[in-house]
Amino acid sequence: MPNLRMIRRRISAVETIQQVTRAMQMIAASRVRRAQESILQARPYTDRLDLLIRHLASRVDQDAHPMLNVREHRHATLVAITGDRGLCRGFNANVLRQTMDRRAALEAEGASVDVIAVGRKAVDFFARNDVPTALSLPGVFQHIDFQTAVTIAEYAAEQFRTGETDLVEVVYNEFLSMIRQDLVTRQFLPLAPVPVVEEDQMFVGYLYEPDREAIWSSLIDKYLNFSVWRMLLESNAAEQAARMTAMEEATNNAEDMIKNLVSVRNKVRQTNITTELNEIVGSAQALE
Repeated sequence: MPNLRMIRRRISAVETIQQVTRAMQMIAASRVRRAQESILQARPYTDRLDLLIRHLASRVDQDAHPMLNVREHRHATLVAITGDRGLCRGFNANVLRQTMDRRAALEAEGASVDVIAVGRKAVDFFARNDVPTALSLPGVFQHIDFQTAVTIAEYAAEQFRTGETDLVEVVYNEFLSMIRQDLVTRQFLPLAPVPVVEEDQMFVGYLYEPDREAIWSSLIDKYLNFSVWRMLLESNAAEQAARMTAMEEATNNAEDMIKNLVSVRNKVRQTNITTELNEIVGSAQALE
């Protein structure tokens, strides 16, 4: 039977852990509110810009812009967006597993695959598993910055424009609610046009001023930058929500463990008291 000293030590240790998890839950809750506000502000603009670009793409030939050029997948690039820290359930592991599965599928089709690692967990994972990375960006979520999105978008666009890669996909978690984050694998390049629906009011004739090339270059560069920015914001909000949920579960589990340990402690204490009383009574009877 465990002794009282050991049980008290375990109770104290679990209480300390509970204090840490409760503090982390509160920090994650405050951060997820700010992250949620950011993504809710960014979504309307990026959604309309995405729809506009794909409508425009459906009205022109593939040769209208290099980013529309669909080619055979001889080379592919996967962008894995994870967090910089753990303790957020399967948030990071799901992204990394999906990236490795997609990499294996593309290689089975005969394509060579490059990986862009965004977030410290992705950088460390690919380094441990000897997976070469074309671009590594650790620590981006310590202070999330729009310039990071520009760096990723410009690198991917340049690789696609020069023919170094024929397909760019992004694997990340999309924020849906405080308790739900969806794992998404999204084709980033080439741009996929919206199917033409003639009765759709957005499918109209477009007039380009000053010319189509200038408009396309300006819009697509902006679109690519904001698309990556949105994915970073989605991932950041999803990470904080996952961590808040994980820490809430850990705090509740610690509370249940403390209750069980207190119950065991009381039973052991009662057993010890009963044993001592029996010994006293037995000694008194022996003296008589």
